[in-house]
Amino acid sequence: MHLRTAFGVVALAVWHGQNPADGRWGCPIRQRWDLRPHQQLSPALEDKLAYFATVTGSYAAAAQLAGKVGCPVEDSTIRALVQRLGARAEAQIQARLPTLPPEKSPLRAPTPLAVLMIDGFQVRFRGPGWGRKKTQKPRVEWHESKLGVFYRHEQARGGERGELLDKVMVGWQGEGLELGRRLHWEAQRGGLGRARAVLAVGDGAPWIWNVVTDRWAEADQLLDFYHASQHLWSLGEALYPKAEPARRGWVEERLHRLRHGQEQALLQEIGRLPRRRGQAGKIIQREQNYFAGHAHRMNYQTLAKRGWPIGSGAVESGCRTRQCRRKRPGQFWTRSGLRHLDALEEARDNGHWDELWLNA
Repeated sequence: MHLRTAFGVVALAVWHGQNPADGRWGCPIRQRWDLRPHQQLSPALEDKLAYFATVTGSYAAAAQLAGKVGCPVEDSTIRALVQRLGARAEAQIQARLPTLPPEKSPLRAPTPLAVLMIDGFQVRFRGPGWGRKKTQKPRVEWHESKLGVFYRHEQARGGERGELLDKVMVGWQGEGLELGRRLHWEAQRGGLGRARAVLAVGDGAPWIWNVVTDRWAEADQLLDFYHASQHLWSLGEALYPKAEPARRGWVEERLHRLRHGQEQALLQEIGRLPRRRGQAGKIIQREQNYFAGHAHRMNYQTLAKRGWPIGSGAVESGCRTRQCRRKRPGQFWTRSGLRHLDALEEARDNGHWDELWLNA
């Protein structure tokens, strides 16, 4: 039997025969090492190659890195490996979800604040018309990839840029409530259940707050300040479409009020803005509805005085990191292909990596 390892090809003399108990032919050492019938990569080499695939920008880059460290392999081999191990990682997630998550550090003191942040980004998928010369169906479709982040607030380190020493990231392509289920399991494992307070931060997408209400109904809810400021700027453009200095002055004054404890008076002012005709009137009405719908999520000064975050930078940076891997030129995903990569990355980041080789 020949196995490709991190040290080259190793030739092994092994037994191969018929099992008298069930009459099946097989190789006992392959079964002992949990190797598939024709598997040529050793578990240790698979570990390295799969890890390379999750930290580089493409399967081709992972193959180049493998070659550089003395393990030459084709990128198609790494792609197939990621799909197989990613399917195993996803199956392990499905098996864990109905169970009670054991906390990673049960002896640690309860966290003063547990933070949950949710967002999403668009990814290109192969549509039903992919690969067809003539078709009425779209060859490419864009779908949202949802992302949730959990961390304990004491893991946030201040400074000029701000850093997180550790955080949990969980992704999902489908229904938002399933993302909440998966994030909740990992958050419980990270100490959410003993947190003295819980803060949920997101933008204005309704599905985000549906998830928060479903999973963490008692949490404090906060609309990310940056997104709120974007909508104030949209309102300013509708009110002062041609007078840029007046627009800037109007918006910046109200941003200051929103940030420094005068949000209720500001929301009342926005609600009293006179109706207008045309496109500007539609924008004003839309933004009035937006601020009215999030009025209970804008207590920025109160939470900032507690030292709590008022922005969603942790999940925004997570989205950015994932987009750098998933939105490169020429990348068009299948649902299973992306899900398997997501599951493998989450196994790496959330402390489940070694479980992929428990039988090896």
